[in-house]
Amino acid sequence: MNITPVLEQIIVTYWWLIPALFIISLLKSPFMKGVLGELQVNLAARFLLDKNKYILFKNVTLPTEDGTTQVDHVIVSRYG
Repeated sequence: MNITPVLEQIIVTYWWLIPALFIISLLKSPFMKGVLGELQVNLAARFLLDKNKYILFKNVTLPTEDGTTQVDHVIVSRYG
């Protein structure tokens, strides 16, 4: 019994599965979740907040006892 034609048919039919699984695993990684979350906050702050009332500071570095810490987003307004 020759299995090669069956294997070829499977590869031709399901070739897209390998790139799809790679993309899904990349999107579910903690790094990409952070990147997409930060992008979402940036877009929401840019398009939904009034520029005259709110000021967005990104990537603020603050000194601590152990060195420094980084805050991704700080939104300042007259309301607090």
